Amino acid sequence: MKGLAAALAILIIAGCNGTGDGSGGGGQLPPPASPTELVVMTHDSFALPDEAISAFEDEQGATLRILRSGDAGSMVNQAILSQEDPLADVLFGVDSTFLTRALDADIFLPYGSPELAAVPEIFQVDDRLRVTPIDHGEVCLNIDREAFAAGDPPAPTSLEDLTLPEYRGMLVVQDPASSSVGLAFLLATVARFGEEGWREYWAGLRENEVLVSDGWEDAYYGRFSGGAGEGDRPIVVSYASSPAAEVAFAETPTAEAPTAVVLDGCYRQVEFAGILQGTEQAELAGAFIDHLLSRPVQEAIPLEMFVYPVRGDVTLPEVFLEHAQVVEEPLELPMDEVEANRQRWIAEWTDTVLR
Repeated sequence: MKGLAAALAILIIAGCNGTGDGSGGGGQLPPPASPTELVVMTHDSFALPDEAISAFEDEQGATLRILRSGDAGSMVNQAILSQEDPLADVLFGVDSTFLTRALDADIFLPYGSPELAAVPEIFQVDDRLRVTPIDHGEVCLNIDREAFAAGDPPAPTSLEDLTLPEYRGMLVVQDPASSSVGLAFLLATVARFGEEGWREYWAGLRENEVLVSDGWEDAYYGRFSGGAGEGDRPIVVSYASSPAAEVAFAETPTAEAPTAVVLDGCYRQVEFAGILQGTEQAELAGAFIDHLLSRPVQEAIPLEMFVYPVRGDVTLPEVFLEHAQVVEEPLELPMDEVEANRQRWIAEWTDTVLR
């Protein structure tokens, strides 16, 4: 992750003995005052370019401190547990799978950023403006192109394909109890197969020797065979933008991504930021949310976190335009339905897949 830029020092020169210039009467200048600090609690995958951070610090005369707090679920839990004595001023990265939990806990102050005028209404889900949409990404199956190049078997094209015998032992997924990506994929199967069918679908995946990993990093880099992965499984749950990341970070320049996306069964995640109740820096926190929605930062987000900006008027980087696959109709579930059933679904998933 990018290192934080050096904080801008603010010098406050006060006169002594009423002179205002520090001369006479043995007066001395007071030491420089420390800049105001803004603490942002976020998940471990948060990243912004150094220049975006320093621009905010310089403009606001403040220091930005990033408090990384695990994955999205762990981060939200910490914010709720510490709400009487908040650990931060801003929370960034609560996604649509955990948002209702955070809203129900009443941990945010309402704030309406003027930059929201550039954000499509589809992303503005809270009419009380307690959270502000910042980016979105679609969780999809990713495949290793080389593994399916010979066509025997052909690359899968649907969720249903994964239960077929020819794909036995090929899939790695993330545990929804510990991974927001894994949870999004579980929600995709609920959205697709409904309450009557999703457990049967997962029973079929278990019969087909699905491998469960704790988190995205281990699944993608440790178990997946495609791209930068070092494993032997040619199908993994990741993002529609992952092929673009493979091209952008390739050690040897390549014209084609070594991975591809199965566009069937993708689930949309939207990430939000909010000002935490109890902050003493509400105005500065609002300025930071404005900064996250500004065009320069929105245009930087794709190559830093490999998700899409929510603004509708930004230019995407060329590698996204060429290699990130667009999901026209992602699966989604109502947030209140997710909140009401999340723990039960995870428990039933655990009984079906792991026990």
